[in-house]
Amino acid sequence: MKQLSNGLQNRYQVSRFKRWGRKGFSVFQSLKHEVTIGCLVATYLTTATFEKTSAQEQTIYVNQDQKLDEVVVSALRTPVTYSELARVVSVMEREEINAAPVQSVQDLLENALNVDVRQRGNMGVQADVSIRGGSFDQTMILLNGVNVTDPQSGHLSMNIPVDLESIERVEILQGPGARVFGPNAFSGAINFITGTQNKNNIKLTATTGENGFYSLSAAATYLTGPLKSYLALSRKASDGYIDNTDFKATNLFYQGKLTTTEGDLDLQLGYNTKGYGANSFYTPVYPNQYEENKTTFASLRYSTKGKVKFTPVVYWRRLQDHFELFRSDPPSWYETDNYHLTDVYGTNLNASYNWALGKSATGVEFRSENIWSNVLGEDLDEPIAVPGESGVYYTKSYSRTNMSYFLEHNVYLDRLTISAGVMANWNSDLGRGYNLYPGVDLSYRLKGDLKWYASLNHSLRMPTFTDLFYEGTTNIGNSDLDPEEATTYETGLKYDRPSFRAHASVFYRHGVNIIDWVKENADDKWQSQNLTEVNTFGIEFSTQWDPRFNFGKDFPVKSLKVSYGYLSLDKSSDDYISLYVLDNLKHKLSIVTDHAIWNDLSASWTVSYQDRDGGYVYYDTENSEYGEETSYEPFWLVDGRIYYEKPKYTLYAEVSNILDKEYYDYGNITQPGRWLRVGVKVNLDL
Repeated sequence: MKQLSNGLQNRYQVSRFKRWGRKGFSVFQSLKHEVTIGCLVATYLTTATFEKTSAQEQTIYVNQDQKLDEVVVSALRTPVTYSELARVVSVMEREEINAAPVQSVQDLLENALNVDVRQRGNMGVQADVSIRGGSFDQTMILLNGVNVTDPQSGHLSMNIPVDLESIERVEILQGPGARVFGPNAFSGAINFITGTQNKNNIKLTATTGENGFYSLSAAATYLTGPLKSYLALSRKASDGYIDNTDFKATNLFYQGKLTTTEGDLDLQLGYNTKGYGANSFYTPVYPNQYEENKTTFASLRYSTKGKVKFTPVVYWRRLQDHFELFRSDPPSWYETDNYHLTDVYGTNLNASYNWALGKSATGVEFRSENIWSNVLGEDLDEPIAVPGESGVYYTKSYSRTNMSYFLEHNVYLDRLTISAGVMANWNSDLGRGYNLYPGVDLSYRLKGDLKWYASLNHSLRMPTFTDLFYEGTTNIGNSDLDPEEATTYETGLKYDRPSFRAHASVFYRHGVNIIDWVKENADDKWQSQNLTEVNTFGIEFSTQWDPRFNFGKDFPVKSLKVSYGYLSLDKSSDDYISLYVLDNLKHKLSIVTDHAIWNDLSASWTVSYQDRDGGYVYYDTENSEYGEETSYEPFWLVDGRIYYEKPKYTLYAEVSNILDKEYYDYGNITQPGRWLRVGVKVNLDL
């Protein structure tokens, strides 16, 4: 039996059943096979639509030989049946990740439904990830269910201590998740899951390519009695595709899982370091920028067994950031680089219980966010030396505390599911008591495999430390910023069969006090401001066809996935030049397919179309002056990989941007052209 992934495991439990009928969740008796069931802990899942990515490995793991019309899954707050889920959750399984012609998790997300990945560097050096027209600061990032979102800036939230080869599964919650995850799951959440194998195994990967690129990784899973250990080490580097786009990155990650009769213990330890040329990252006026990040992460989770499920979690994340506006030869007026250190620690406790009137859950979370810097925060009484640097000191600091309480209840009435919950939130920055952020999700099975779902949820996001305090040659922060708030309405249909899945939805988000960096004139400095209102209207649909489920393993097409998202943002504020919020993807079309060529030779392709609203102020590097505001041009991208796959090894060659398109995610930062790479993967079961 395949082991259930522990995605967002601090938020979810596992149930085992032999067979079931729908009435009152009665006995599960006729299958004669034990089934292990799990669910995205991003459960918002107490009501969610899953886009599964293979016929054999479902979002909800069950005996692969059994077709199940209905399963009971465990979610973040309360259990829920899969057939009654009423939110959109996109899932990328290991088969899709293995075949994808990409070298980073950021590139992998480029083809996810309604996810906008705006990259400054190459191979995921620094990327801003947003969902459904939100900003990168409005997306929560989780590693195995633990919140690793960076309070300094969403630019750094994707600094997770694992590489693509360690990712077994990616789960993307489309839409607000505040009443489940707390503040900052404003427009969605992304959970990266590792270490799901249940056998002794070694994986080795080596890749090389143009622009001096190489990537090396080694990972091992070792089982000894009740303890399962996963250890991974990776190194990736490139000379860069244009001047000052070189990088080096290293990841070290350990995950240990101890299973006992009383409960399960899960330990995570991770370290990430990278340095990269930051050509025009924050301003095109000074293209010779450089940045270095170091991330340390640890978490411990315990899940009890029994009628009432308790899951306490403690975690800590530290990020050290060193930014140089001038990598070399600084002018006389330049005083010092920017140094920041953020410490985030927290704890949460979740509990769930089934009773006669439905399924209930409650939880509490404490989170402390702290920064020491020579730029961000309030003045220190005494400077503090910067670790690892000589003669450099932090002169500012800032701290804030967040407390959240959660309550949720699910009721099942034949074809109808109602899930309602509320988060009570207090933050030390706000100078007020607890505010309530409620939500309700509905699902109704219309006929057979067709279901209607709807939701109404309220969410918030706190300003980052950069929003509040950053002041530089081109930017001015605003310490008086209010938190962002939004109410999101959504409805849609989904159709789910083992070989074909589809969904279509429409949503509307009414946002107030939305934070953006704006300016009125091209020569002004960027300033962080609360825009009066930003309202977002969206339409999306996705389909996935797994033909081998019907036609057998010899059918040439393994999978075909198509998704489309349309967004329209309306702002009720003065006319500003926007740096982030108003530059959303108006149209995004993604096509992903994997097919056989001959025997063990296969190919995978991704085709995407992006049309972005908004624009940027063009900078003339020859004359060193700004020009007119320029609109983003739509573009097509095609990536491909040909691979020869055996049980113990895989050989592949891949090309990104096959059409060699010139395109921009952020103004004045050109993205890589055509790029060839070759590699080998070794997979040994011990």
